[in-house]
Amino acid sequence: QERPVESGGGSVQAGGSLRLSCTGPGVTSDSCGVTWYRRAAGGQRESVSSITAVGSTYYRDSVKGRFTVSADKATGTVYLQMDNLKPEDTAMYICNVNGASCTLKAWGRGTQVTVSS
Repeated sequence: QERPVESGGGSVQAGGSLRLSCTGPGVTSDSCGVTWYRRAAGGQRESVSSITAVGSTYYRDSVKGRFTVSADKATGTVYLQMDNLKPEDTAMYICNVNGASCTLKAWGRGTQVTVSS
């Protein structure tokens, strides 16, 4: 099964911004949502933000007010705009297509985000 593909990662200084993109089958379909996860080196995977098929959004407390998730159905892309980045945001960011009615559930391979102090 084709995986979603993430892009937009990189290295920035604290306070900087990055915009991650996730594209692929099901990413902006009417029956699937997308969740962004991250895994820091040596750490556990944690959910960061999600957007459902109807546009409802979720953010973990540590990124509220700094990260914004959005979906562009015209391009089939879900974005994660990350502002005021902190060193603790350093991780591999992974896109997951999901949903109870979604038949295209899949994980991307991730894009690395590194924030230096």
